[in-house]
Amino acid sequence: VQLVESGGGLVQPGGSLRLSCTASGFTFSSYTMRWYRQAPGKERELVARINSDGGSTFYPDSVKGRFTISRDNAKNTVYLQMNSLKAEDTAVYYCNALLFRQYWGQGTQVTVSS
Repeated sequence: VQLVESGGGLVQPGGSLRLSCTASGFTFSSYTMRWYRQAPGKERELVARINSDGGSTFYPDSVKGRFTISRDNAKNTVYLQMNSLKAEDTAVYYCNALLFRQYWGQGTQVTVSS
C-alpha cells in the first residue's frame, strides 16, 4: 500500500490550494479515504472524509464550507480543495486509508502566510 500526496505549498490568507493523494497497492474504490493535518505542537486531526463511491462526505466545523474532498476512482486519487485559507490551516496534510491497519502518506506541507 502506498499513498503519495502532492500539491502543498505557500499561499496567502484567503487563497486556495488543491491537494492530491494517489493510492496504490489496494482496491482504492472499495475504501473510505481521509485527509488529516498536524500543526506543530498539536495532535493530528481529521479534516475530511469521503466514502468509497464519493456519495458521502464529512468535515469538522473548523473547515466546513471551505474545504471539499472528492475522489476519482478511475485514477485512484483523492483530492482536497482548500479555499479561503487561514493562518491556522498551516500544517502538514496527510492522506489516510484504513484497511486492516492505518496507512499514511508522507505528508505535504501547507503554509498560509502573508
